[in-house]
Amino acid sequence: MNNMNQMMKQVKKMQEQMMKAQEELGTKVIEGTAGGGVVTCTVNGHKKVQSITIKPEAVDPDDVEMLQDLVLTAINDAMAKAEELANKDMGKFTGGMNIPGLF
Repeated sequence: MNNMNQMMKQVKKMQEQMMKAQEELGTKVIEGTAGGGVVTCTVNGHKKVQSITIKPEAVDPDDVEMLQDLVLTAINDAMAKAEELANKDMGKFTGGMNIPGLF
């Protein structure tokens, strides 16, 4: 019975550590870019877009599709980096297993 209590304490401690790590992810800022930096997207560790910056030289009224592509590329770049950060930060708790819905 003592082993069970000790195991439950360890599980509780790990849950607390995971919750703290999840909270910390939300404070981290990740930046994705496209077009050599003419479009920048900033997201937090929870993959929420915080801002999009577009330099004037990226805006060509005759080529709106290019700007749309740059924005999508910057967002996807930021999201991929955020995913990588989450996997790195939370992977220490999951032993590298990808658990859907955890992060």
